[in-house]
Amino acid sequence: MGLVAAGTWVITALAGVYLFWRWLSGGGLRRQASKVTPFPVTLVFSHPALAVSALACWVGYLLTGHRALAWTAFGVLAAAALLGFAMFTRWLGGGRHARSGGFPVLAVALHGVAGVTTFVLVLLVASVF
Repeated sequence: MGLVAAGTWVITALAGVYLFWRWLSGGGLRRQASKVTPFPVTLVFSHPALAVSALACWVGYLLTGHRALAWTAFGVLAAAALLGFAMFTRWLGGGRHARSGGFPVLAVALHGVAGVTTFVLVLLVASVF
């Protein structure tokens, strides 16, 4: 099940990279200076940085089997998930300013569903196996 979690993590990451690319092509940091977007730079960059760090811990767990790495991955992933949820709620409630980044609903939904699935799988693997 650890490899399944890694697989859903990759799907989540690919959808996230696509969304990040859309954000950059829609103005990205240039748009931040105008204060029109509800996505602070710290939030935009912290979310993927934490997710990648958690994935590195997860790969370490898969290679070594040390449960401490699995729980570390879960903790860091939980922080990334909270930041992702903050971005999602800002995207939903931001009206035209948030939606002007051109994020496709399908990509946002795929990233969210795959992310929640990954979160649950990592929790199950860390606590059971």
